[in-house]
Amino acid sequence: MAVRAVRGAVQLERDDADHMDEQVTALLTAVLERNGLTADDLISIWFTATPDLHSDFPAAAARGLGIVDVPLICAQELDIEGAMPRVVRLLAHIESDRPRAEIAHVYLGAAAALRKDIAQ
Repeated sequence: MAVRAVRGAVQLERDDADHMDEQVTALLTAVLERNGLTADDLISIWFTATPDLHSDFPAAAARGLGIVDVPLICAQELDIEGAMPRVVRLLAHIESDRPRAEIAHVYLGAAAALRKDIAQ
C-alpha cells in the first residue's frame, strides 16, 4: 500500500466555532468519501487556517468525527495580501492503493477557486 497525500480547503462565512466545526467536518467527510477512505487509512492530517480565524482549532472537527488516534496538527497560513480570507486547508497523508492521479482533492464552495487545476 502506498502513502498518498490529499489536499482540501473550505472558505468559512464567518469566524465562529460552530460554523468552523460544521464546515471542517463537511470538508473532511468529503475527502474521506470521495477517496473511499476510513479513519484507519489516515496517517496524519495538517490543518492550516488563515490569520483571520481565531474561534477554534480546525482539528477539533476531526476529533468530533471520532478520528482520535491519528496525529493532527494546526498551523497558521501565511498572511499574504489579497489572499482569500477565512480559509481552512488540510493536507492528509493516507495509505491507499489508488494511483496518485486518482486521488480526489476536495475544495468546497468558494475555495474551489484556490486550485482549479486539482479541485474535484
